[in-house]
Amino acid sequence: MSQQNDSLLFDLDGTLWDATETVARAWRAARKQVDFEIQEITQEDIRSVAGMQHDLIYDKLFPDLNEKQKKELMEVSGREEMEHLKKYGGTLFPGIKEALHYLHTKYKLFIVSNCQDGYIEAFYDFHKLHHLFTDHECSGRTGNSKGENLKDVIKRNNLQQPVFVGDTKGDYEASLVAHIPFVYAGYGFGKTPAYDIYLKAPADLQRFF
Repeated sequence: MSQQNDSLLFDLDGTLWDATETVARAWRAARKQVDFEIQEITQEDIRSVAGMQHDLIYDKLFPDLNEKQKKELMEVSGREEMEHLKKYGGTLFPGIKEALHYLHTKYKLFIVSNCQDGYIEAFYDFHKLHHLFTDHECSGRTGNSKGENLKDVIKRNNLQQPVFVGDTKGDYEASLVAHIPFVYAGYGFGKTPAYDIYLKAPADLQRFF
């Protein structure tokens, strides 16, 4: 990338950590608290919707539920997810912590995710990484798409040459909306049709940046 890059914006799930086991456990708890039938949600189900805007996940996984049921499920599962994340967290991808500490000495770091409000803070708290990041944003707080949230973070922090690091097609499309280069975390959950840099492992961040 250009030597003029001043910042890296990161997706969270599938890029920095894997919290699918914890989230699936939270869904099992939520399933017992509603009076309508929903299917068992597995880690693979969670991975399959990684990167999707939080509210749209319910439309994909539970198309037969009515809007009232989806709203109730969103509230129950969201509460369980936050409680489980605070207790059990997620697993950082090997080498990501070292890479972030290295990058922090050279660039401003940010997180932009399609998660619910509070999820990024749970990530910070569980792994004690808050001090490495300048700012963050999520669709659960703004209701906006990842591309629009990228643009907002870039604008309010006056970033001149940012890049976005993510692992899904949705992340790639968000980078197009924000008109910034895309760095593909090939070790993550998803696939993407194009990218500017391919990361085989988190340690490659130190090689390219």
